[in-house]
Amino acid sequence: MTDQNKVDRRSFLRTGIAAGGTLVIGLHLPIGVNAKGWPDEAEPADTLEPNAFIRISKDGKLTVRIGQAEMGQGVLTSLAMIVADELEIDWPNVSYETVGADPAFNNPLFGFQGTGGSTSVRGFYTPLRKAAASTREILVAAAAAEWGVDAGGCKAASGKVTHSASGRSAGYGELFEAAAKLTPPAEPKLKDPKDFKLIGKAAKRLDTPMKSDGTAEFGIDVRLPGMLVAQVLRCPVFGGKPGKIDDGAAKAVAGVHAIVPLDYGVGIVADSFWAARRGRQALKVEWDEGANAGVSTEAIYKEFSEAAARETGKEARKEGDVAAAKPTAAKSLEADYFTPYLAHATMEPMNCTADVRADGCDIYVGTQFQGFTQMAAAGMTGLAPDKVKVHNKMLGGGFGRRAALDFVTDAVMLSKAVKKPVKVIWTREDDTQHDLYRPATFHKLSAGLDAAGKPLYWQHKLVNPSIMASFFPDAPSEGVDDSSVEGAANIAYEIPNISVDWVRKEAGVPIGFWRSVGNSHTAFVVESFLDELAHEAGRDPLEFRLSLLEKDKKKAAILRLAAEKAGWGKPAGEGIFRGIAICESFASTVAEVAEVSVSKSGAVKVHRVVCAVDCGQVVNPDTVAAQMEGGIVYGLTAVLYGQIDVEGGKVRQTNFNNYKMLRMNEMPKVEVHIVPSNEAPGGVGEPGTPPIAAAVTNAVFAATGKRIRRLPINPSDLAS
Repeated sequence: MTDQNKVDRRSFLRTGIAAGGTLVIGLHLPIGVNAKGWPDEAEPADTLEPNAFIRISKDGKLTVRIGQAEMGQGVLTSLAMIVADELEIDWPNVSYETVGADPAFNNPLFGFQGTGGSTSVRGFYTPLRKAAASTREILVAAAAAEWGVDAGGCKAASGKVTHSASGRSAGYGELFEAAAKLTPPAEPKLKDPKDFKLIGKAAKRLDTPMKSDGTAEFGIDVRLPGMLVAQVLRCPVFGGKPGKIDDGAAKAVAGVHAIVPLDYGVGIVADSFWAARRGRQALKVEWDEGANAGVSTEAIYKEFSEAAARETGKEARKEGDVAAAKPTAAKSLEADYFTPYLAHATMEPMNCTADVRADGCDIYVGTQFQGFTQMAAAGMTGLAPDKVKVHNKMLGGGFGRRAALDFVTDAVMLSKAVKKPVKVIWTREDDTQHDLYRPATFHKLSAGLDAAGKPLYWQHKLVNPSIMASFFPDAPSEGVDDSSVEGAANIAYEIPNISVDWVRKEAGVPIGFWRSVGNSHTAFVVESFLDELAHEAGRDPLEFRLSLLEKDKKKAAILRLAAEKAGWGKPAGEGIFRGIAICESFASTVAEVAEVSVSKSGAVKVHRVVCAVDCGQVVNPDTVAAQMEGGIVYGLTAVLYGQIDVEGGKVRQTNFNNYKMLRMNEMPKVEVHIVPSNEAPGGVGEPGTPPIAAAVTNAVFAATGKRIRRLPINPSDLAS
């Protein structure tokens, strides 16, 4: 990963604290301050703004202020539903407002403002309920005081407070001036879940109309007066830098304003995207390719496999004594698994618009990390953080890619150089060849069965680079990167002797967070190898798993639900076979059954996927189903096609012609079954992805008797 994307965690947290943000119900907006900034005693307030998240207008309508990024996962709707339900305002009277970088909106699970790790609902569920409940209580108190009655006899519902004994009622808009003078309670009484009116029920998404009529603004849509458009030519080799630059022909292209050398490439600034593109095509650069010019994926695979054989690694989990158990096993099994680098392939290519001035900087971008964006821009411009305003737009896909800062760096540096607003737009080729890829990983596994066919030991060694260290240079130092071993170090199967070790091996390829992070590869490996063990024991894969989850009733129930809904044990249809897998990730558990056929040429077709998910308290079930479907599509693309190849330090894939996506006609039928729950919410954006690869490859084994241990599936390996 390049320095453009590294963040000093301690500096960021110091900056956030200095800016005065409060983590949960931050009083970023003083009580009763009106649109003109006058305090209550000077002039009546125009709106009630009791905390950072809530604004109620005179007509009683609610605006929920949201600091999380909307990238299709539905947080603008789900977070607004939480507030509206607890505050007792009907859904047609609810809208939202997005905010830029503001520590008042720090993610409680991160400690900084950011969207990722499926944390939006599970992080803000309780803080938003408290913010809404405290607002509801001061509205009720204001009404009771005005009527001279006991607040206990008043009830809030549908945006008004009523006193049943006297028949009095008043809308929130009539009460907010009096309510603004009251101090919201720090620990308000929350609604009983049985009284929820919105939470747990399907609601129409607030952002659908504007996305349907084209008025939704994504980062790529930004237009500013006097704005120029730019592209950046990067060295095709990771980490390479420009040497000699011949920009004569590029400057002669009509519409080109400036050629700007950068530490990591060359910026072409022009009147339009196409002028910048033509200027880039005319530019001649001799590159200093640097240390990564010899990097190749096959060399990385060889290095990782050799490291697994010779290096001990860091201990990620140890239970019992694997070494002592090995000689006593009646049967033993060994296997090596490999997963490739993967690109994010968001539908909206990377882009950012920056307007750098002597007195401030405005950034218009779709980013998952507004705070990091602000801090990075402050560092590049020399401005104080509060002089950098981040205008966060909708994201045309994130999947972890928009947690990075490279496209922000492009725009800020070029605007600073030409002293005008500049919008940088990456091409699809830029996106594919200069991504921050999901790391390649090598897995060495062994397991043994006792005479009764029960697992006696499980040994798993992972070799991969550290994602966290690519973003935070001080983490991990000597320990284990949890994002590298998640899904492997926390397997729930009841095996008496377990050993999981991690060998950190950096390979020169820039890496980043990819949907479901470590779980995306570990679930494939763990659930595939467990299937191998079940076959070795002569057991049904479902029954074998259930026998190892006797103490974990929750996971067993989810497995049974997926299997039951899929018709496990019954014929799936001529030539169609089933595979099953389960994974707990991001505080949710998902089991999936894939129904698959394999042609004589080895082509794999997925006909149906049955998904069972336990994600705790559901806010919007439509969102949960959509995210499971989206995660399955994302994972299917990876298992069937996903592969980034590096040769000579350069990515060979360029666009969707050779980095294929799953097509609409290849999409299987997906059934999602949600387990009812009153437990704390879990994540839903990422947990649908991990189980699908193993569910498919286990079905392929059932169909062909051939194991898939290296992704993506190669049809020639399955041809009969």
